[in-house]
Amino acid sequence: MRNERHGERLSDEEMELFLQYLHRFANHDLDLFALMEVGDPEHPAYVTFTRDPAAGVDSSAYQRP
Repeated sequence: MRNERHGERLSDEEMELFLQYLHRFANHDLDLFALMEVGDPEHPAYVTFTRDPAAGVDSSAYQRP
C-alpha cells in the first residue's frame, strides 16, 4: 500500500470501506484460499482467507461484521 498513514488507526469511514472491500474480495476474488503477510515487516500479521472455518473451530465462533 502506498498510504503514508500506516501508524494511525482506521477512521470509522475507512473501517467501513475496508469491510466493503473485504466482502467484495470474498465474493469475487477469493477462490479456495489466499495467504498474506501484512503490516510491519518487523512484526508481520499472517492472514489466511479460506472458504472453510479453521480446523477445530465451529463456524458459530466467527463474527460477521
